[in-house]
Amino acid sequence: MTLSQEGFVHGGEDDVPRRIPRLQDITLADVPARVGLFPLPGALLLPGGKLPLNVFEPRYVALLEDALASNRLIGMIQPRDEDDDSAQPPLHHVGCLGRITSFNERTDGTFAMTLSGLLRFRILREGTEERGYRIAHIDASGFAADLVETGDVALDRDRLIDSLRRYLDLHNLHTSWNAIEEMEDDALMVVLPMLVPFTVDEKQSLLEAETIGDRAAVLISLLDDLSEADDPED
Repeated sequence: MTLSQEGFVHGGEDDVPRRIPRLQDITLADVPARVGLFPLPGALLLPGGKLPLNVFEPRYVALLEDALASNRLIGMIQPRDEDDDSAQPPLHHVGCLGRITSFNERTDGTFAMTLSGLLRFRILREGTEERGYRIAHIDASGFAADLVETGDVALDRDRLIDSLRRYLDLHNLHTSWNAIEEMEDDALMVVLPMLVPFTVDEKQSLLEAETIGDRAAVLISLLDDLSEADDPED
């Protein structure tokens, strides 16, 4: 705010009110009671993660448009059965709320968007569909810790790297080890669960792990179990 010679107070750019809070300023009070759902098997969004998506189905284009016109929030959630192609597949009860942080409209009317993960939520009940997409009444109060910056993560990093190397080698997969070595533990525990090609149920177990330390334990267990099952020498 500045005071002119005439005595009038002029608002600066910082005085222009925001319609929605900055990502780092979001609290539980900003989480809506209802949210549009984007059910997608194998698409895991975690708090602090970024999920790029192609949006082309008319109902999800409508969801994107409505989210952009309001709070830019979308609920990512996985169907219980990844092979269920029905219009209304049963859903897992826990998903992750994401905010649209970038989007691009293509000339053919489809979109590319990126969701930034905020916090997990639990579906209380589904509401009436709007414009073809599913709506859910949600409760995120049990996941308030997702909005708080993490401190030290209880992670046996050497064991995790060993388990990951074995898993990737057995499945003939590759990664940038330099990038992994440079990541902080908390970032690593967001990136790896989202990138490793686990099944729907395996990804759901990572999402529902109570703490990041618990997620690390689940991740190592999954990598070890899958490696043992696929290792021809075992």
